[in-house]
Amino acid sequence: MANKCLDYEFLKEGEDSVLRFDCEECPFFPSIEDNETSMAAVLDALIENPSATRIVLSQKRDYEYDYEQTRMLREIAVIQSQLSRQKPVFATSKSTLFVRLKNIFYQKMKSDPLAAYYELKTLYKSEQTKKDNASLMAAAFLGRAVKLIESSKLISLAREFPYKYGERSIYRKVLRQSIKPDFMFTRLMSSFPIDGEEIDSYTVNDTGVTIFRLPNTVQKLYHIIPPEFKLSEDNYELLDEARNIISEHKPEKSEFIDPERMRQVFFNVGNDLIDELSESKGIRLRSKEIEELANILVRYTIGFGLVEVLLQDEKVQDITINSPMGRMPAFIVHQEYDDCITNIVPTSNEGESWATKLRLLSGRPLDEANPILDTELVLPKARARVAAITSPLNPSGIAYAFRRHRDRPWTLPLFIKNRMITTAAAGLISFLIDGSRTMLVAGTRSAGKTSFLGALMTEVMRKYRLITIEDTLELPVASLKKLNYNIQSLKVAGALTTGTEEASADEGIRSTLRLGDSGLIVGEVRSVEARALYEAMRVGALANVVAGTIHGESPYGVFDRVVNDLGVPRTSFKATDVIIVANPIKSPDGLHRQRRVVQITEVGKLWEQDPLAEKGFTDLMKYDAASDMLETTPELMNGDSEVLKSIASNVKEWAGSWDAVWDNIMLRAKVKEAIVSASEKAKMPELLEAGFVVAANDQFHRISDEVKSEIDYLDNKRIFFNWNEWLRKKLKGNVQAAYSQLD
Repeated sequence: MANKCLDYEFLKEGEDSVLRFDCEECPFFPSIEDNETSMAAVLDALIENPSATRIVLSQKRDYEYDYEQTRMLREIAVIQSQLSRQKPVFATSKSTLFVRLKNIFYQKMKSDPLAAYYELKTLYKSEQTKKDNASLMAAAFLGRAVKLIESSKLISLAREFPYKYGERSIYRKVLRQSIKPDFMFTRLMSSFPIDGEEIDSYTVNDTGVTIFRLPNTVQKLYHIIPPEFKLSEDNYELLDEARNIISEHKPEKSEFIDPERMRQVFFNVGNDLIDELSESKGIRLRSKEIEELANILVRYTIGFGLVEVLLQDEKVQDITINSPMGRMPAFIVHQEYDDCITNIVPTSNEGESWATKLRLLSGRPLDEANPILDTELVLPKARARVAAITSPLNPSGIAYAFRRHRDRPWTLPLFIKNRMITTAAAGLISFLIDGSRTMLVAGTRSAGKTSFLGALMTEVMRKYRLITIEDTLELPVASLKKLNYNIQSLKVAGALTTGTEEASADEGIRSTLRLGDSGLIVGEVRSVEARALYEAMRVGALANVVAGTIHGESPYGVFDRVVNDLGVPRTSFKATDVIIVANPIKSPDGLHRQRRVVQITEVGKLWEQDPLAEKGFTDLMKYDAASDMLETTPELMNGDSEVLKSIASNVKEWAGSWDAVWDNIMLRAKVKEAIVSASEKAKMPELLEAGFVVAANDQFHRISDEVKSEIDYLDNKRIFFNWNEWLRKKLKGNVQAAYSQLD
């Protein structure tokens, strides 16, 4: 070895072959790009171990170079080995040229290949100017050497930048080490991309987030620097020692029954442990610093590492981590910047750790017999649906997809604000829900189906009972319970899951018939439970709204899926009253996506075989690309809706009067519009959240009842006036002035 401080091991870590260098005793910072000694040692090791796929320089924490960077360095090592074996027959062993070439091939090529390249190029040009045979032979030899080095990726990338002999700054533009402290598995590329253009930055808790536009790709970079990468060396040592101690405790399955309580217990233990360790080492820490370290410790023992940091960002919608882990960074879908690459590289060790925790949390297997695990993850300030796949389905190891759910339930006013629906659509949906209709929210993947279903739940009056059925808990049941909803959640086995004690989905649906009068919300209609659901809908056993989500990009696509794929009889499908279709709308350049409800369609009852051919579908609202919004159809405006007429037939004021029905729908739309307008004018986004929206809905129903009791009919103007007065009083003070134009 060039230096004893750079002793190395050649290890197998999952599918990776790792060169791990011990740099603890090195008097310099371990960096291939900044340090000649480090680079020379690494290239020497690569010559001896050409199958290496990753390089790690360890000094307090791990500084890692991924597969692509290792491959670039390995290519230089191979070229150096080839050139050092060349015998320049044109020069004697004592000639100046021979000595210079020996120095370049044996030393400079390993410690500074870029400098070696430019030296050889200078020599080549010099020899070309001479006319003797030895010089011509030398020029030919040097030309081949220059061409060989030029063919390497490292040099070809470096040549794009201005060069000054001896400077190593160019290497930092080509090579980028990632950092992994000892207590972590995940690696993080901490430095900003030199060629990136910063387009946004914000903070999530204590984590800095920066968005970069990158050259030569449409992907943007989502770059984070969490607090664990900004600690002092003393704090790193404390965390590493604390993790070694606390990791001796292996949580049992029973402890995962209440993950929130388990995290609190581990936090308390970690807090005390770090306090004791810091005192014994003479490190003075404030209580806030101890709490920060304890939170980090929990995140990297029983938690999910940097994935937790990503999930705490409300703008992150999806996280995907591909196999083999450790080779590629995590990818996200961002609310504002769509698909992004991140600077986080989870390793295979991290993936195995997550799999163990998810098995314990879910009670579901993940193995060769069950290579798919679908479950939910509840974290502080975040909820997510998790899908994991492993071999033999995924031959290259474990891969993950995290779908982040909003911390609080979505509401119709929030969707109006985000332009997913219009106020008129919100009014129509509110009317249908109060009319206890059966609805399916359809759409493609990532269309926002489950989020929209959660918003429908906030429109159900709190006096009614709701039962939810899900195989993966995604609906905002816990949040609605905090709002005093009478709601019961049932968890059933997934369609692809075997080997668990969970009840099947169809058994779960049939069990709801024994739980009293309730509305039924089905997380997703996937398989055989569809028959049980339609059976319940047909016999009228459910006294309130019935709603669920299903994959399908159109009303006919839903019919095709339910009848032809899931085996529900055609006549049973007629129990569906309304299909709401949500799909992502792409921009013309294909770079942006916006979620929109594109259809609200009524399912008629008078067709026999094909609802499309027999005009069994009636569009009540349909998306118009020119206006980028849902538009009311002539059929709705003319009252050609059997479902709405059916609802109206049970209310004295509405029976036989389409104008009265439409006026009530518009009254509800006006209420939703007032909430959105009030939120914008007062700069109070909390007015769009479920807590306020549910209270506003309650007041709407209470005031409607009071007006009807007082004057014996539903006076829409009076209802809105009284409700608006309630809104004014609720907002109070100087905010009230913002609502002078709401009448």
